[in-house]
Amino acid sequence: MKKILLYLEGNRAQELSLLGACERMVEHQDHRITAVGIKDTLPSGNSLYDEIIQIDDSIKAYDTLQLCELLEQLHLKHSYDIILFPASPLGRILAPRLAIVLHTGLVADVTDIVVNGDVIEMVRPAYSGKLMAQIISTSKGPLMMTVRSGVFTSKSTMLKETQYTSFNSVTQGSKISLLETHDKPSSKDIRDSKVLISGGGGVLEHFDRLHELAFVLNAQVSASRRVVDSGVVQRKIQVGQSGKTVSPKLYIALGISGSVQHIEGLKNVETIIAVNTNKHAPICSLATIVVEGDAVAFIEKLLNKIKITV
Repeated sequence: MKKILLYLEGNRAQELSLLGACERMVEHQDHRITAVGIKDTLPSGNSLYDEIIQIDDSIKAYDTLQLCELLEQLHLKHSYDIILFPASPLGRILAPRLAIVLHTGLVADVTDIVVNGDVIEMVRPAYSGKLMAQIISTSKGPLMMTVRSGVFTSKSTMLKETQYTSFNSVTQGSKISLLETHDKPSSKDIRDSKVLISGGGGVLEHFDRLHELAFVLNAQVSASRRVVDSGVVQRKIQVGQSGKTVSPKLYIALGISGSVQHIEGLKNVETIIAVNTNKHAPICSLATIVVEGDAVAFIEKLLNKIKITV
């Protein structure tokens, strides 16, 4: 039986992506899934997990030294075959620490998994998203990876009678002292948006118009790598292999050609509207609706139509 450990942070999209990755790897095998995390971030009652291990909230999420020690003890006790982390700021710090102490390999930012018999190939973008690397672990330790949010979808619907346990046996006190905290201004993540207005090179000189359209559609603005590299917007709203993977209900691609790197950032999108002067652009082959024409003119006409309707 395959024993799998997932580290959860209380983010539902991350959680479903981790579960989807598990299902891809052990779809036809007997397995047991254990979730672990700080107590307040974990599900309660029956869940999709066989076991949930609660870490007392006296241990803080930023103390990766103590968390790593706990996870090391858990693995030494249970010998997990697979350990997964979200590709989050915390996951990207905690996972390599644990991989080092367990003397095993780690594949970061996994966006796809290919199973060939007993061999699991982990796929991740390399060279700033210019190619996709397929990696096989040859280490004797557990298979470890960080998984991007939104790239996998869990099909599990059957709740299990989850077993709850607590685990807090850190041998040393924290070596980190919290001196002060500052509240970070809240900002929306494009991965949580149901509607995305995304711009590429075709709207580079008029990117501000996307915000007007996003406002009236209650949407968020995202961008292709070309726009980000030009310095017009920050990388946090980039869609693609070297950006974020998104799964909105509606994706309006304005002036985006749709390179392989960009298309890899679109997963399970219900409707794509592509506006491009080239109807044969790669993004158009994926689109539900293709509008051949200037993207800026499209924005203007759509805004006017919405105003008339309202």
